[in-house]
Amino acid sequence: MRARQTPARTLALVALVAVLGVSLHAWGSPEGMELAEDLAGEEQGTGGGIVLTLALAAMIVLGAPLFVIIGVLAAICFAMYGEASLYDPSTCATLDPDAICGFDTFPAKMADLTTKNVLLAIPFFVVSGAIMSAGDIANRLVAFARALVGWMPGGLAVATVGGCIFFAAISGSSPVTVIAIGSMMYPALCKAGYDSRFSMGLVTTAGSLGILIPPSIPMLVFAIVAGGRVPLDVGELFMAGILPGALIGVLLSLYSVWVARRSGESERTRFTFAEVRLRFREGFWAVMLPVLILGGIYSGIFTPTEAAAVSVIYALVVELAIHREIGLSHLPKILTEAAVMMGTLLIIMALAFGLNDFLVEEKVPDMAVEVIRAMNLSPLQFLLIINLMLLVVGALMDSISAIMIIAPLLKPIADQLGIDPVHLGVIFIVNLEIGYLTPPIGINLFVASSVFNKPLGDVIKSVVPFIALMFVGLGIVTYVPSVALGPVNVLLRDEPFYEPLPEMGDDGEVVRPGVATDTTIKKPGEKTEDGEARVLSMEEMTEIGEQMFVLCDAAEVVVDAELPPDQRLAKWREELESEEVANPEVMKIVALAKAVDAASYERVVDAASGLMKTEWTCEALQTMLTPAGDDAADDDAAADDDAAADDGDAGAGSGSGG
Repeated sequence: MRARQTPARTLALVALVAVLGVSLHAWGSPEGMELAEDLAGEEQGTGGGIVLTLALAAMIVLGAPLFVIIGVLAAICFAMYGEASLYDPSTCATLDPDAICGFDTFPAKMADLTTKNVLLAIPFFVVSGAIMSAGDIANRLVAFARALVGWMPGGLAVATVGGCIFFAAISGSSPVTVIAIGSMMYPALCKAGYDSRFSMGLVTTAGSLGILIPPSIPMLVFAIVAGGRVPLDVGELFMAGILPGALIGVLLSLYSVWVARRSGESERTRFTFAEVRLRFREGFWAVMLPVLILGGIYSGIFTPTEAAAVSVIYALVVELAIHREIGLSHLPKILTEAAVMMGTLLIIMALAFGLNDFLVEEKVPDMAVEVIRAMNLSPLQFLLIINLMLLVVGALMDSISAIMIIAPLLKPIADQLGIDPVHLGVIFIVNLEIGYLTPPIGINLFVASSVFNKPLGDVIKSVVPFIALMFVGLGIVTYVPSVALGPVNVLLRDEPFYEPLPEMGDDGEVVRPGVATDTTIKKPGEKTEDGEARVLSMEEMTEIGEQMFVLCDAAEVVVDAELPPDQRLAKWREELESEEVANPEVMKIVALAKAVDAASYERVVDAASGLMKTEWTCEALQTMLTPAGDDAADDDAAADDDAAADDGDAGAGSGSGG
């Protein structure tokens, strides 16, 4: 029966998409626009809402995959609520191959995903995880963990948690960890006298640590979609996940010890240094992969993207030349499976990215920020709302889709409330870990049901006490920011380990209680009493980042106005003033644009990149500062002379180039 239903549902889905395509094309025509206005009154709201609701209901009934639902809804949103002229067929009457009009707009939005450099790291980490997961690494890691903790009460269960943590760091995938470690440890736990339900719940839950322990694909996705024009530091995100992952691992281990003591389980192994040394030697190359990747990133030897490529080479060398559990003949199958997984991720990301772009274009995040600010929520209250929202979202959506859709909406609000974006990312990941364990979408539940050959209801019951432990870990990670940000502060930011939770002061401004502040205001770069240059706070960096966005947007306004060169700078500064750009550091950068020439743009870029600790560019500003007309060559030559003069006068002053 199922074989006959699948083609029918597929054909019905294809027919639905075709009908929607024809309908949207008609809606984009002038007659369709008039019909939309008649249905909606003023702005197509009612008509668009009806189409969205009907399309969503139809796709759910037909069992459409999530990426199809996201893509169709995004296309409808662009057609119904996007700029009407883009979907007027008359606007496409052009021979310009670079012109984007009609429904070319939607794939053009998705194509912006290719500009994210961090995206390249995802396929590399997927491939390296697939190669090492196909070998004998799981057995070696569990054997090493058991040699370390097998002497404890509940030592086998604790070793299972440790094996999941190590293996998750290698594979980067929660379902793969459940399959690799669970298929081996579930029978061993049952044989050792542990309750079947406890054993199943333990391996299913511990496997979810795969998205928190770096390198983590969901963390990479969060850095892509939540970074905006200034990308988040993936290295900071990776490091921020280590301590929370260890915390949740400790909670699971303590619960395992308590269960073992209560049940009287007494199977233990004798601890010997010789056994630990032997098992460590056997698992050395597996343990060293995360050390190599994270060490290379934090030492500056390579970027996260380059680290992902290194991980592939490392995995190939270890599995083919050292472990030799797989051979060259196994690689085609392994790479095929990795390609299928990567293809699935890219489809979801591309479609969700298109939907995100529509939301940004329609200023939905801005409206959400205003709504939250109007509610006068404190950071603590906002984090509580985030957790409740993400717990629901995680139960209904896979982690990648949830991050792609929800993170861009919440990130601007978190910035306004002084919440560190790295901390926000870890909160996202821990919430979505719980989502792996909650019906109806919890993927680890379905994987465990298949691997252990148990009814789904039994698997759900087995994870209930472990979900309670995850809630404890989530509360600690959320409301004690030092758990995530402490190592980042000490090792990467040269700041104290303690990171307080932001609060709202009486004046409505964000404050960080418990942090001693110097009443003497020092500018970045000035020396403090201990001789060190002052480091910008997160609040200052957030303000600077937002005003740098405005700086580029104002340049785009000037470019669109097509003003002559002698009027551009005045118009630009007028736009900045109207947008209340007043941060002293940003205004210093603005002052570097002294004339419409290439030298001014180079000065601005150098100063902005130095201030923001990342490469900063603005195509609109470059266009604005590019001379136009027949005098362009002369202006360029003059710009070169000015640049040389500026370099020569750098030590004498700030711009008296006489």
